[in-house]
Amino acid sequence: MSGTSTQPRPAQTETVPDGHRPATAATASPPSTADLIRRATEQLSTLVRDEIALARAEMTEKLAHAGKGAGLFGGAGVVSLYGVFGVLTAAVLLLAKVMPAWGAALAVGGALLLLAGIMAVAGRGQVKKASPPVPEAAVKGVRTDIETVAAAVEDRGHQR
Repeated sequence: MSGTSTQPRPAQTETVPDGHRPATAATASPPSTADLIRRATEQLSTLVRDEIALARAEMTEKLAHAGKGAGLFGGAGVVSLYGVFGVLTAAVLLLAKVMPAWGAALAVGGALLLLAGIMAVAGRGQVKKASPPVPEAAVKGVRTDIETVAAAVEDRGHQR
């Protein structure tokens, strides 16, 4: 005897990546309801994770652009502030030629406070109109996924 056995070895079935064995002639029955539910749950959780990742990526990109824009607006605000100081000084000096200097400064300051109040009220109205930022592509993807799953469940129910 050379150490080899003449008994037939049991057939080894290969496992596919999703953890299921391929159907053979002996096991060609449709998957059970429990298997289908387990697979649907796994696929749904994967789908939800992917949609969350998409939303995170979309919001990161939007926030990066918003941050750059805010920085540029801030820089523009500082530079324009210096320009406004120069113009206001000129306005006060011009009015000081026809009235006392303190009266000219008071008139310019009062006009600026009135303008600031009007701008604050208008800005508050615009902020109220603004909608919260929403990751639009991710929301659209989730809606499509929900519709697809609902249609599949409905089709599965009609087949029985």
